[in-house]
Amino acid sequence: MDSEPHQHPYLTCERYFIFELLIMAAGMLGAYTLSLRGGVFCNAQTANVVLMAVAFGQGNFKQGLYYLIPISAYTGGALLSEFLPKKVRHIHFLRWDTYLIGFEMIVIFGIGWLPLSYPPQIAQVLINFICSMQYNTFRQAEGIPMATTFVTNHIRQFGIGIAEVLKKKDLKVFGRAMKHCRMILFFFGGGVIMAFVCTSMKACSIWLALLPMLAAFVFLARADLSNEDIEQKPHGH
Repeated sequence: MDSEPHQHPYLTCERYFIFELLIMAAGMLGAYTLSLRGGVFCNAQTANVVLMAVAFGQGNFKQGLYYLIPISAYTGGALLSEFLPKKVRHIHFLRWDTYLIGFEMIVIFGIGWLPLSYPPQIAQVLINFICSMQYNTFRQAEGIPMATTFVTNHIRQFGIGIAEVLKKKDLKVFGRAMKHCRMILFFFGGGVIMAFVCTSMKACSIWLALLPMLAAFVFLARADLSNEDIEQKPHGH
């Protein structure tokens, strides 16, 4: 009998439950900025590009140029998350994915100390930056491309999955569709919880997002310090 413990075919940073924890935190961040930090959604950049285009089209170039700040922060997060993993692997202690979650937690903790009287753009740009890094780092959950900061593609994939089930009666496709549905529900649940506590906890309500992120960090760090290969790249990278 094989005495070795069963090894999951995917790294811990690719497991569904990690993605569910991260997208729950992202739902909280989205509700937080919409409720308390300027009424915008900072987890993605489509709205900023649209707002910049509208401002330029209306001749308001000064306002339009402002949107280059959050867009640049998002771009910078993606660039940094491309260059740092190779350097982190040489440390041979924790994976890049784990360090990233730790860094995000520090940023979120700092945002909670910013008074609501401060310009909301400070918190917005910081969240732009960390969401970009997270989106670019956590790409596939057990072989399925997934995002952990917004749900647009999850909604699309859920719809496609249901259509395939109706056409082909394929339960395997249904299972995949339900995984996307779970991501939507975790994001939604995080948003509901954050919207509820924002009214009472105000600026520091963002600290609630630290709970799912801390859980993810503990699972990732424990895997890094046990028997997972620090050098192994996650699928999709």
